Amino acid sequence: MPSHMAALLKRFLKFGRPSTALGSGLARRKATLGTSPGAAVRVRFAPSPTGFLHLGGLRTALYNYIFAKKHQGSFILRLEDTDQTRLVPGAAENIEDMLEWAGIPPDESPRRGGPAGPYQQSQRLELYAQATEALLKTGAAYPCFCSPQRLELLKKEALRNRQTPRYDNRCRNLSQKQVAQKLAKDPKPAIRFRLEEAAPAFQDLVYGWNRHEVASVEGDPVILKSDGFPTYHLACVVDDHHMGISHVLRGSEWLVSTSKHLLLYQALGWQPPQFAHLPLLLNRDGSKLSKRQGDIFLKHFATVGFLPDALLDIITNCGSGFAEKQMGRTLPELITQFNLMRVTCHSALLDLEKLPEFNRLHLQRLVSSETQRHQLVRTLQALVEEAFGSQLQDRDILDPAYMERVLLLRQGHICRLQDLVSPAYSYLWTRPAVDRAQLSAISENVDVIAKRMLGLLERSSTSLTQEVLSGELKKLSEGLEGTKHSNIMKLLRLALSGQTQGPPVAEMMVSLGPKEVRERIQKVLSS
Repeated sequence: MPSHMAALLKRFLKFGRPSTALGSGLARRKATLGTSPGAAVRVRFAPSPTGFLHLGGLRTALYNYIFAKKHQGSFILRLEDTDQTRLVPGAAENIEDMLEWAGIPPDESPRRGGPAGPYQQSQRLELYAQATEALLKTGAAYPCFCSPQRLELLKKEALRNRQTPRYDNRCRNLSQKQVAQKLAKDPKPAIRFRLEEAAPAFQDLVYGWNRHEVASVEGDPVILKSDGFPTYHLACVVDDHHMGISHVLRGSEWLVSTSKHLLLYQALGWQPPQFAHLPLLLNRDGSKLSKRQGDIFLKHFATVGFLPDALLDIITNCGSGFAEKQMGRTLPELITQFNLMRVTCHSALLDLEKLPEFNRLHLQRLVSSETQRHQLVRTLQALVEEAFGSQLQDRDILDPAYMERVLLLRQGHICRLQDLVSPAYSYLWTRPAVDRAQLSAISENVDVIAKRMLGLLERSSTSLTQEVLSGELKKLSEGLEGTKHSNIMKLLRLALSGQTQGPPVAEMMVSLGPKEVRERIQKVLSS
């Protein structure tokens, strides 16, 4: 515990017990979204860097972000890193990196700074000490000298009796003399908050009127640990106050703790923010999202080629807050259409099997935008280099014009950009090795068909469209007895791609271009 805390506890002995009750109940607030007229909307996403950012965290951050932007407010990232034993190396950096990747960067954060910093709780210990001193002075808090061993015995005893474990408030009514004696032996006690019997009611913007009589079901909570670090309950109240947070949008698991937090606001004489508790994001079967599921982390989705907008779309589409369910919403549309008063208490069931379809829609939208398409071309070039680098017989396939042509032809058919470097599309980047016997098994007229194909290319201009080519290809079977048009297409598809299935032959020809098609067909004749 910092040395100033020892001094704080010495002053506690001079404070004495307050002779009057700790102030009146909080004024009840109406369930409206705004604060006072002209007051700034300030919200915060406050994860603990004990793991990398996953879909549940992204959803909480997103709802805070779109609420802030809808009301011209500020979105703040605060890292609640007071549990130093559980910190994961790189998690703090990952959280901010992934928010930026998702397109919802904070306005204020550890990385960006801001007027209410620092934005890591481990750097704000003095503020928690000051609040603790104020609570000790009024008698709203007291030092607790119970050993971890005693607390563990209390827990085991309660569980053995099939009761909910709770602290028995043993140190609550120690006299000043007893406190002085115990401080002499243990100068670093924990500090507990004295829960009042009458917890204030509050109107949650999602769950409506709530009151949880926390004093009747749990013991006085620790607010400052013996190492000088605060617990969540004190830290979030102190930080939300000093950062000017107007609305707290957080997971519904914190709903039952809100009365406890309101008691802290009351004891400190501070006006609380408005609360909106968001229902849980669950798996499709109703089970909880777990960090043990490797595929719920944003880094995973980014690595395998899912688009940020697709993730934002699916996690809002499966929940509430909008007038109607609609696939394909962009972030600006989410901001415009979001209404906090439409968020319901029902959990959101996330079906990740639908994510490829969401991604297909957003990829198609990006391809149709010239500016975004150029960015996709650069990404595709890097993917092709990575997947086929040493196998590329012709570096011309990295030409942006070729890449763009492929994207335009395949838009709406692929779900991820990475699909274009899968084995099914390898023909776009490398020439297939096709055995003559494979072609002959489809038709005995391999050479005739190949020559007719070359003739088609000679007669046609270099700017053939897919529609015109489809008509010309139908003429290839004319005069070939016993050879179906479908077999000619199978043969040509195999010759051009090495695949028995895939896009229409006409599209393959437009993608590859006349020169490449000619070389692949001539290879058939020479085999």
